[in-house]
Amino acid sequence: MKTRYKNSEKEYKVKFKEGLSIVSSMIKDKSKKSKPKKNQIPIKELTTNDLEEMPDYSVVRFCHSTLLFKIEKEFILTDPIFSKRASPFDYMGPKRFHKNPIEIEDLPFINSVIISHDHYDHLDKKSIKKLINKTGTFYTSLKVGQHLIKFGVPKKKIVELNWWENIIKEKIKFICTPAQHFSGRTLTDRNKTLWSSWVIKSPKGSFYFGADGGYFKGFKEIASCCGPFDMVFLEVGAYNRKWRDIHMMPEDTIKAHKDLKSKVLFPIHNGTFDLSLHSWDEPFEKISKLAEESNIDIRFPIMGEVISLLNYTKTEYWWKAK
Repeated sequence: MKTRYKNSEKEYKVKFKEGLSIVSSMIKDKSKKSKPKKNQIPIKELTTNDLEEMPDYSVVRFCHSTLLFKIEKEFILTDPIFSKRASPFDYMGPKRFHKNPIEIEDLPFINSVIISHDHYDHLDKKSIKKLINKTGTFYTSLKVGQHLIKFGVPKKKIVELNWWENIIKEKIKFICTPAQHFSGRTLTDRNKTLWSSWVIKSPKGSFYFGADGGYFKGFKEIASCCGPFDMVFLEVGAYNRKWRDIHMMPEDTIKAHKDLKSKVLFPIHNGTFDLSLHSWDEPFEKISKLAEESNIDIRFPIMGEVISLLNYTKTEYWWKAK
């Protein structure tokens, strides 16, 4: 029998009736503003040269949870999805709200790609196939490498880690850390691969990529082991109280940020795909208000906008200019 991975605190299970209720809600209870109007999501288009000239210790968000870091002059890409849909199909499934600031063909050589887990909005087959020849190493959780190999990634380019394992490349340490989530790409492979968050530690700063997941006590443990952090990238989107165990509500994200002892919060997992019932801009509205109430330093760069990881970069509440 193949290994089935588990959360450290709470196993995510959906009973049949609960599943029907969720499906019904996705059909009947959608916000009328679940998708933005055309051009409501501002984009800053980028060229290869723009990225090559990114300052060291900076980051740019392309979409959803797809970030490009430049740390110690190394490019690190997270959960790359450049396809039109977060789906196994070209003709159905969540369709992106906006175009990419840059296409994969125009990216510079990527030293490292981090894959948090195997869901379609984080592990995109088409994007991985295009990245194979312009990526040094793919870092991922246990058994996710099997997907990458099927996509054509050479085994020698794949590093799989379990929770709390780490590897040092040049001056950068990659640490695979726990997350409260689940995995699976079909109806029969639930939890056969591991899900994770990631810590990136470097000589000048420490950063946390939360990827996807619900609130759990593990954030405090991660802070104790690997923190404090200069900037954390945490999920604020695709949430609903019916699936709070695996997707944080905005108030959970604030709590996680505090647990992680972070200087700056950078919300991700929003603004690209319709994956819940809330309006497309609700995550930005709610997290910005909560951050103000808690006096939290928060960043909202537009897609394609390069900001510093260590120095203050002013960003605007761009979703309000509709």
